[in-house]
Amino acid sequence: MMFLSTVIADLGDSFIFVAPLACVPLLVAIIFSEWQMLLPMAAVPVLFLLLGSFTRTLPRYGYEKRLSTGMCSVALFWLVCAAISGIPFVISLNMSFTDALFEGMAGWTGTAFTMTEELGAVPSTLLFWRSYMQWIGGIGIIAFSIAIASSTGLFSTRMLRSESREETLARAVISAGRSLYGIYALLTFISIGLILFTGLSLWESVNLALTTISTGGFTLHPEGILFYNSVMLELILIPIMIAGALPFKLYYLIASNRRWSTFGDEQVKLFFLLLGAGAAVIAFDLVYFDSANIFSALWQGIFMSVSALTTTGLQVVNPSAWAGATIFVLTMLVFIGGASGSAAGGVRLSRVAMAYRGLLWWFKRGFVSEKVLIPFRIEGKVIPRATAEFETAKNMLIIILSAVTVFGATLCILQFHITSFAFTDVLFEAVSAFSTCGMSTGYVSPEMPLISKWIFIVLMWIGRLEVIPVLMLFIAVFRGPD
Repeated sequence: MMFLSTVIADLGDSFIFVAPLACVPLLVAIIFSEWQMLLPMAAVPVLFLLLGSFTRTLPRYGYEKRLSTGMCSVALFWLVCAAISGIPFVISLNMSFTDALFEGMAGWTGTAFTMTEELGAVPSTLLFWRSYMQWIGGIGIIAFSIAIASSTGLFSTRMLRSESREETLARAVISAGRSLYGIYALLTFISIGLILFTGLSLWESVNLALTTISTGGFTLHPEGILFYNSVMLELILIPIMIAGALPFKLYYLIASNRRWSTFGDEQVKLFFLLLGAGAAVIAFDLVYFDSANIFSALWQGIFMSVSALTTTGLQVVNPSAWAGATIFVLTMLVFIGGASGSAAGGVRLSRVAMAYRGLLWWFKRGFVSEKVLIPFRIEGKVIPRATAEFETAKNMLIIILSAVTVFGATLCILQFHITSFAFTDVLFEAVSAFSTCGMSTGYVSPEMPLISKWIFIVLMWIGRLEVIPVLMLFIAVFRGPD
């Protein structure tokens, strides 16, 4: 209980910080004269403020310096934010608690799944709240990812030192938090301008920009971006999705005039390599299995690969009609996801690169004498053996836990729900939820069973925070810290 008290107390400042941010939809309610939405939306910042003020008064018991305390606080923060953010949906749309929590979790985790029916009849204030949640969650996960990266043993080495100083890049980025938020806001405004160029209204452009740069994927229409029937819009959304899925440290370096080449980053190289391979395979499959027009196949392959790898979840086609092999390729792209330190989900490109490099390192060591030292290198820098072993093991653990979580969730769904959807379709939906993508073959809907909804809620929560924080919270609740 003492540990949990400290964890909850740590949330006070975060809730108070979010409270004024949650007031923005009130302006939308006033602009659209939706006076009936003032009370439901006002409940959100008020609850954040009251909860933050209360939790700050709770006692702390000396756990502040533990990494587990911070991770548990983050896991609990995301869960509480999703629950509070769902309240306007309960009051205004008479949603059930489960559906409202699902909507709030999809919003904060940046997942395109939704339980909102008849979007055309939903008040504009709530539509904006959905988009705005994903935008806030996007910058939140960027800050969390960079903070976690700074605690890793890799960042204690000199491999990521800036060119002109003896401080690590991670510490430089964290100390420049205002610059990070400024970069995110600037990218958002640029996205709005680009979308306006396609002829969409300011209202449509703002909402679409908020959800695309945050790799969230919510739209204002049940048909998604197909509603607009605009190839120009789809073309413009591609670089916006990519911008949200690349590591934000690159933008920080560009802004500070330290580096101008984005393609020097390993994650960027891997991103475009996987993107090209995925688009080529999907396009080939569509032509080979479905006899699709080559130009249509290429376009679907490119857009869907970008949307999958960036975990944005926007769709120009329903993949349910695709061959199983094609869906499997799309599943792998969604599972891998974008770069660390970005708004994208998935197990992250950095972990895939680290796992590959670690496996090669272990195999090389297995073919030589124990007296021979095989260096572990990252971007040309030699990493100490102890650090390399720890980071490799940790990355492999997260990847394995992610795969086990997705597979276990899929089995649970199929165990409790006899459905006409194929196993590959349900697996794809589970991966999509875990990677906070929201791309769908059609299984996720307001009509799916209650237990399936709760499984997807937990999947989005666990996946957004990369397993470990939520696992630590469960351990703290049921066993307590050692």
